[in-house]
Amino acid sequence: MSLNVFWFLPTHGDGRYLGSTQGARAVDHGYLQQIAQAAERLGFGGVLIPTGRSCEDSWLVAASLIPVTRSLKFLVALRPGIISPTLAARQAATLDRLSGGRALFNLVTGGNPEELAAEGLFLDHDERYEASAEFTRIWRSLLEGETVNVKGKHIRVDDARLLYPPVQQPRPPLYFGGSSDAAIDLAAEQVDMYLTWGEPPQQVKEKIAQVREKAARFGRRVRFGIRLHVIVRETTEQAWLAADDLIAHLDDATIAKAQEAFSKTDSVGQQRMAALHGGRRDRLEISPNLWAGVGLVRGGAGTALVGDGPTVAERMHEYADLGIDTFILSGYPHLEEAYRVSELLFPHLSLATSPPVTLEPQGEIVANDFILRKAAQS
Repeated sequence: MSLNVFWFLPTHGDGRYLGSTQGARAVDHGYLQQIAQAAERLGFGGVLIPTGRSCEDSWLVAASLIPVTRSLKFLVALRPGIISPTLAARQAATLDRLSGGRALFNLVTGGNPEELAAEGLFLDHDERYEASAEFTRIWRSLLEGETVNVKGKHIRVDDARLLYPPVQQPRPPLYFGGSSDAAIDLAAEQVDMYLTWGEPPQQVKEKIAQVREKAARFGRRVRFGIRLHVIVRETTEQAWLAADDLIAHLDDATIAKAQEAFSKTDSVGQQRMAALHGGRRDRLEISPNLWAGVGLVRGGAGTALVGDGPTVAERMHEYADLGIDTFILSGYPHLEEAYRVSELLFPHLSLATSPPVTLEPQGEIVANDFILRKAAQS
């Protein structure tokens, strides 16, 4: 089975250690360009650009990287309740047209209530999903070329239409993740790719079964993806040491502060992430080679696959056997870890994309011994 493997643009910051300024680096346009171009050259099919007040704007970041990439796809956030569906559809069509059909969209309905209030959104959890469902129906219809008139509970549009269609037909794919019943209902009815965070395989299996069963009621089929961090090294022992090193400067006070902040969200997915480790350092391997250390201080995806290349590939294939065909990966720091994933993990996977091959890879030439080495190899 060929897998779609994406990487991540750390617009909220990057560095060598979690929860610490030690080893941190500036995330400016030059650095994001380095990561994007590396991801494209190494064979990643696209990049996820996160959203939220702690991040640079995902749409502007994607637009700025179109001219410096050729095939890389950009997964950016749609925010129902914060922008009108008509304007969002027009922006989506523009991004898709100007990128030559490289735009993907991630529907983000939830988050921290304090952050949502700062954005001007005061709906509760279930109301947000009602509004998101109305938003998405309108957004999809516009991009598919329809003229839309809707008078909904939360949104009204009159004679809405697009003058410039997207490149991808009938429209760019729509991604979405959510663990509540309302989220799964929305996914089953409207989205193309359901994303789960990296929970243990049995929990992921149960989610997939729920979405499939509900999608079948609408006569639909939904694809599945998973969002994970990854720590891959030449040996599994080295990978676990790297995992420990990633949280080496993380103190208990920082963990407690982060967990308190996460507890304020009404996101069911975030609650499930927090429950995997309970804020404790002594229960971080929650499934074979699945480590929850990232979630001690990072919201959203909080787990990482840890091991050597064959081991991590085996764990990914376990998810693929459940129906996952897209993996959105990340690692700290993101530039160096993109190369590690390519060198150590990709040889053990069948990828849907492949890096451009222009020059034969070789090590450093020592003492002008290139001809002798080539002769010995033959």
